[in-house]
Amino acid sequence: MLTQDEFELWCHRVKLSEVAIKLVEQIRSSQPSRLVGGGRNNVAGRYPSRKMGVTIQFESHKVELPFIYQLEYEKDILEFYDQPPQIKISYQSDEGKNISFLYTPDFFVLKTNSVGWVECKAENQLQKLAEKNSNRYFLDSDNKWHSPPAERYAEQFGFFFQIWSDAEINWTVQRNLNFLEDYYHAESPLTQESATRTILSLISAQSGITLSALLHLAEGTTSDDIYSLIATEQIYVDLSAAPLVEPERCFVFRDQQTALAYRSIVLSQTNSDTISSPVIDIIPGSSVIYDSNILTIIFVGETSVLLNTKEGQTVELALTTFVNLVREGKITCLKNKMESNLSNELRDIFLKASENDLKDANHRYSIIEPYLRGEAIKDNNIPQRTLRYWKSKYIQAQQKYGYGYLGLLSFNNLKGNQNRKLPEHTIELMQKFIDEEYETHKQKRKFEVYIKFTNALSSAGVSEDLIPSYKTFIKEIKKRSGYEQTVKRSGHRDAYWQEPFYWELELTTPRHGDRPFEIGHIDHTQVDIELRCSRTAKVLGRPWVTFMVDAYSRKMLAAYITFDPPSYRSCMMVIRVCVQRHGYLPQTIVVDNGSEFHSTYFQALIAILKCTLKYRPPSKARFNAIGERLFGTAMTQLIYSLAGNTQITKKVRLMTKSVNPKNLALWTLDLLYYYLCEWAYQVYDTKEHPALGQSPQEAFAAGTAQFGSRSHRMHAYDENFRLLTLPTTKKGKVKVNPSQGVQINHIHYWCASFLDPEIQNSYVDIRYDPFDAGVAYVYIRGQWVECFSGLYSIFKGRTEKEIEIATSELRKRHQNYAQQFKVRAKTLAEFLTTVEAEEVLLEQRLRDAQMKNVFRVIEGSSPDRVPYVQSEDNQISDNKDSKDWEPPSTKQITINLNKLQVYPEY
Repeated sequence: MLTQDEFELWCHRVKLSEVAIKLVEQIRSSQPSRLVGGGRNNVAGRYPSRKMGVTIQFESHKVELPFIYQLEYEKDILEFYDQPPQIKISYQSDEGKNISFLYTPDFFVLKTNSVGWVECKAENQLQKLAEKNSNRYFLDSDNKWHSPPAERYAEQFGFFFQIWSDAEINWTVQRNLNFLEDYYHAESPLTQESATRTILSLISAQSGITLSALLHLAEGTTSDDIYSLIATEQIYVDLSAAPLVEPERCFVFRDQQTALAYRSIVLSQTNSDTISSPVIDIIPGSSVIYDSNILTIIFVGETSVLLNTKEGQTVELALTTFVNLVREGKITCLKNKMESNLSNELRDIFLKASENDLKDANHRYSIIEPYLRGEAIKDNNIPQRTLRYWKSKYIQAQQKYGYGYLGLLSFNNLKGNQNRKLPEHTIELMQKFIDEEYETHKQKRKFEVYIKFTNALSSAGVSEDLIPSYKTFIKEIKKRSGYEQTVKRSGHRDAYWQEPFYWELELTTPRHGDRPFEIGHIDHTQVDIELRCSRTAKVLGRPWVTFMVDAYSRKMLAAYITFDPPSYRSCMMVIRVCVQRHGYLPQTIVVDNGSEFHSTYFQALIAILKCTLKYRPPSKARFNAIGERLFGTAMTQLIYSLAGNTQITKKVRLMTKSVNPKNLALWTLDLLYYYLCEWAYQVYDTKEHPALGQSPQEAFAAGTAQFGSRSHRMHAYDENFRLLTLPTTKKGKVKVNPSQGVQINHIHYWCASFLDPEIQNSYVDIRYDPFDAGVAYVYIRGQWVECFSGLYSIFKGRTEKEIEIATSELRKRHQNYAQQFKVRAKTLAEFLTTVEAEEVLLEQRLRDAQMKNVFRVIEGSSPDRVPYVQSEDNQISDNKDSKDWEPPSTKQITINLNKLQVYPEY
């Protein structure tokens, strides 16, 4: 971002008026005017901009996000702000009505020599808006979209207003920018001088070497070295030519000038007499088209080509000039055009032929084939007149199309009267009743609508013979069945399973990324198993599991389990586990629209860790097909083979006491987590994945080797990282009270640093531990300092969830004067020490104790010993041998791999 002095110099250079300068200053100092959210078909999110030092919102990862990448890496862009303050738009509708309203553009952009607003929209959306009102949007002769009312508003300040369409996106460049992003923002050079010299010498010796060859030949270097040199422009690759993830198509040069020379000279050289180009073969006798004139090639030499015009004039062109004109598309082949038109016509003919038509044509050809060769026909059952007719049709088609087979096609399916037998007005009335009576939210029955339809025909004087039958009416409804009909009757959620999935004709952003750790999915689900307490054998219910999955390799990056419903705490722990195991986080994290993912804490944490956050559209489970499939795989492969699983609860009428999962429950939270990790990291990761053709572990390793380990993005899993992931309050800072310290969530915390006069009455950054209310952390003089509660002995080990339950219960008991009652730390501590509170909080404390056992497993310890056993009559008793208990190896747990449910690739 610009400093104040740089901003003032920029204003002077751009020659802004005082009014314009004040407006720019207001926009620069303002927060986004609104929070964006994706629609049913949009993936919204936040991008961590290094240029701006803040997160930038986007409403669509196919429109706004690509434009953000362009702003981030274009050198002409100085600053950009999302969702700037509203501007007033006034224009006249096509009907002559004056329209005026407040409007929020997508971005406000400061360029080197200009400044203004930018609106990003999809091309098809702009076309619809232009049809609706051409006075607001229109496509100019320069093939650029314009908004006259917005441009008039911007002109009064000397600003521009630009409409940016997704048709302007170069998706190859977008993929490459995303691929190199880790290297663009490296704080120090990643490549050693020796590796740089090796790579540069190879490129100098083989100018135009492919990236694939360079990756294999550059001994003593890594793929990170090469990608880093590309990002820092020490070697040149045309990022618009081909994706870097397809290295065999990328050519590497010493610099851009060498690349231009290579294209204009090296590629134009040839030693063959017959030159093959992507468009035309240059051989004598071929006809070509140049500038709408037909020319015939009469001679091809080593250095020149002779062509003859229709008038008989001879034209001589240098061979290199001719080839360049062919490559540029200025010279095309006449024969190719004719063949193209003919092939299109043949294709249309074959598409009209049914399977029976082809079968009949094959039969006819097999009979007349000897006849065509002049031989006698052996089959006497077919009249000679018919044989002559088939031969005649064959010869006619051969002369017209070049393929006599086409004349043998009968097209019986197109013969006869193809029109409907019902009168046109009857069909129109039937369609009207289906549209207005059946396809409504009232969800009327088919027969009820049919009766109304027949009554309407009878009232109109239509005879009974001409009234369609109920069967015909049902067929007409079925013709219209599908997504649109279900939406009209029961809404888009019910119709979601019928919504067509559109495979992209042109690749934009790959659904699963181009490499490991590019895209990661985080999601939660409740596990289908009842668990017991490891100390009291009390049934504590079903746990929740949180997975982080790598989209590229389908590898399970991290797993976390807890009894608490999904919250920011689960997000915090799965991020910690991922960094602990791998040292990395995905570049882009995709989540659903749960409240925990929209929390300020989670958004701030993702921004601090420099990850792009994307929200998949609401009620669109298929956007997380990877995570949903993995949940199903975990259930079928592991959970459903364990005692206490809840499959029987889906048939509640068949459930008896002997098969009740609560009576059969045996597993504890930490033990289940131990084996869940064993399954995820050692069983699932090493089995071949049907969508990959290899195991996730193999795909992950191969992708990392080819596309770089990116070690400079590693996060050290230390105390600083754990403090970084701790939550803070909404304000993030609190004032230091000289006598009481700082107050966080109604609890006061103190440390010796608060005695410093310079710290007293100042505001400090704070963080608290959601799993231990007895401690908190404040940022003083460049380091985090641990603080303790004044009632440490009471709050020690109490979790945030337990405090929330106690606070809620305390408020409930004082609900008669709730407006005057305030929950303070002392009152809360007194309540927590009462016997009555223990009864309220007992189950939560047992669950929290089990969760602490999970923390020990995460840190590498074994699960807690099991102090009970289950007898054959489902009775729980003490386990006398529990002192010597050790968790069995993975091989001792039987998982029936022959009965696994397979989730095909979506």
